[in-house]
Formats: sequence, structure tokens, C-alpha cells
Amino acid sequence: MSANGQSGSLSSDGAILLVDDNPAVAGAMEIAFRMAGRRLETAGGPEEALSRLASRRFDAILLDMNFSPGQSSGEEGLALLTRIMADDPAACVIVITAHSGIRIAVAAMQAGARDFAMKPWRNSELLAKVEAAIAREAPAGPVSASAAVDVEPVRLLGESTAMQALRELVRRIASTPAGVTVTGTSGSGRMLTAMAVHAASGQGEGEPPRIDLRDESAWGRLQDSSGTVILRHPDKLSEVAQARLLDRLSPSIRCIAIADDLAALTPALRRRIATVEIAVPPLARREGDGILLARHFARMAAERFARPTPRLTAAAEEAIRATVWDDEVRGLALAIERAVLLAEDGTIDVAALALPVPQVAVGTVETSFDLTDAEKAMIDAALREHRHNVTHAATALGLSRGALYRRMARYGL
Repeated sequence: MSANGQSGSLSSDGAILLVDDNPAVAGAMEIAFRMAGRRLETAGGPEEALSRLASRRFDAILLDMNFSPGQSSGEEGLALLTRIMADDPAACVIVITAHSGIRIAVAAMQAGARDFAMKPWRNSELLAKVEAAIAREAPAGPVSASAAVDVEPVRLLGESTAMQALRELVRRIASTPAGVTVTGTSGSGRMLTAMAVHAASGQGEGEPPRIDLRDESAWGRLQDSSGTVILRHPDKLSEVAQARLLDRLSPSIRCIAIADDLAALTPALRRRIATVEIAVPPLARREGDGILLARHFARMAAERFARPTPRLTAAAEEAIRATVWDDEVRGLALAIERAVLLAEDGTIDVAALALPVPQVAVGTVETSFDLTDAEKAMIDAALREHRHNVTHAATALGLSRGALYRRMARYGL
């Protein structure tokens, strides 16, 4: 699993994804599709839908247009459709809307949906629409070249401002021949970002070769390379080695590099492989993305280990939000995988995360919010979660009753 939860293979097994928050609708449709020989998976909203799309490819996506109670504008569905199509212009999306939603259906078709279905529908008609949409090729578009080659879409999960800016930068420069160097902390998702640039470029077939430049025996793979090549650790080379690398990079190679420090590159090599720098933000700067990713990793791990998907307690979410993770997103993924294996009652609490004392990320919160605030918020969440049963809250936090009582007195809880 990658840092952002991308699985090694996104191959489709003929499954359809339904994005709908109505369990009754999901249950009825699952039976209808199963009888027709199709497997249907359900996501209750945009977050879960993007999580599932990051873990596998689906033959088609059935997308309801409203998810929040009282909403009927279709804006939620259109926003998710736009995100899906930006990540994968070849996605086969069929939107579901009410009879009064003709305007929404038209807007969805303009945004890239292949068809629409009106509520209520006949199962036979809906199944026929889905099969017909799958059989049709994706409409031509400015970025749809990626649909014509054997390159899987790569989804960069996260709704923070920093991740939205990262995805936008990837989209803007992916289709150009410019050399790109991805920087950031190890474990933050640099390789996934590099693969996202390649997947959105429409250049070459399959995964590009990944060459660790610290291994001289791997340099021979540059000899006959063309298209995209991912170069790892060019900043670890001496100036002489960087000059040798520059000589070996033919004009037919599009370089996507991964480096810790652009300042370590010689000006000549930097011009060739780092026309554009993409700096992957650390998890601490991604606002609420830590919780989103933790839920995604929990779904992935539960599926991998054949366990029920556990729920994160409010205290666990506070701990995740307040912790500076060793090895960044990769470290969070490891903690969640371990917690899924240890979960016994369908929940992940602070104790399962093995983080009894949270650490606050420097520079990511207001100066008035320090370690004391983080611990107080976590304890308060655990007490509310367990209806102020101190024994249960202490167990969930990985504390003794006495230690919890002392902290409660300190914080006036």
C-alpha cells in the first residue's frame, strides 16, 4: 500500500460502485445487480467513494446527486463528479436524479457523466443503461489521452487546501514535457504524486521505470529508455555524477524526479529535471486530512485482513489530529493497520493507536493551542464517547484511572 493508500493494482473485477446514502436503495440495487451477474459495492458519501476509488477500479459508478439531509440542488453530486472526472477522464459515471432534476442531469452530462437515470427507475432499464454506458468509450476531452493508454488513474486523497493546490498543480503540468521534481518529507506521498503526474500526462504505456540513482547498476536502464522515467535521489549524487547523469538523459526522456533538496542539484541538472517543483505538504499542514486518511486506511486494512471496518472513536480522532507522525502518512497507515488487527469491539480507540501522549505539530495550529489543549480535547472526547465512565475512558486512552483523574482535575473536566 502506498503512502496515500493506493493499492498495488487497480484492476477491475467487474464491480459497480454505487454512491448513495440510502441503505434501502443500496440493498435493493445490490440484489438486482447480483441477479444480473454484477457485483455492487456501496459508498455512503463522497469521502468513502473516493476511498474506494483509490483502492480499485470499477467498471461503472452510479452517483446519486445529494447526500446531506434536505439537499436537493445536486451541488454535492456535481462536486464529486468533477473530482472523479479530474482524476480519471475515462471513468464511466451514470448519475441518478429525481424527475425534477433535468437541469442537474444536463449539468452532469456536461461535466463528463456518460448517462443519467431518473427516480424511480425500473431495474431492467437501469441495468441496461449501465451496460450500455460501459460499452461506450469515454467522450474525447482535453485530458482524455490517458484513457487511451494502459495507465491507471492515481488519486491523491485529501480535501485540505494544500492537497487541492497539489492536485491542481499536477493537472496543470502533467500534460507538458517539462521535467518535474517532487520534493517533501519521506513518507508524505512523493512517489504517489510522481505517479499521478505520469498517469495524467497521457504519455507512454504502463508504469514508468523507477531508477534509484544511488545504485550505479541501475543506470543501464537509462540507455534504451524513452517516455517517462522516475529518477529517485538525484540530489544524493556528486557534481561529477550529476554531470554523467545529464549526459545519459536523451531528449526523448521525460524526467520525473524525487528528491529531498533541490539546492543539492547542479544548475544544469536542475534545468533538465526540475523545471517545475511539486512540494508535497507534510501531513501536519493538511488540516483535517489525517482523519480522512485514517478512515481510508481502516477500510483498506479491514478488507485486507478480512475484518469488519472499525469506527474511530472521537478521542482517537483527536489523537490522530494532534500527533506528528513518524514517517508521515506511511506512519499513520502503519498505526491504523495495527489498530485494525487489535480492534475487538468494532472501534479504534487511543490505546489501540499506541499513542497515550499526543504531540502537536509545530506551526499547524494557532499559538494558543498547545500540547495541553490537545490532551484536554482528547480526554474530553473520550469521556463523552463513554458517557463519562472514567474506567472505560481511561482504558480507551491507555491510562490508569488515577492518571485520568489527575488529568481531569488539571483541566477542570
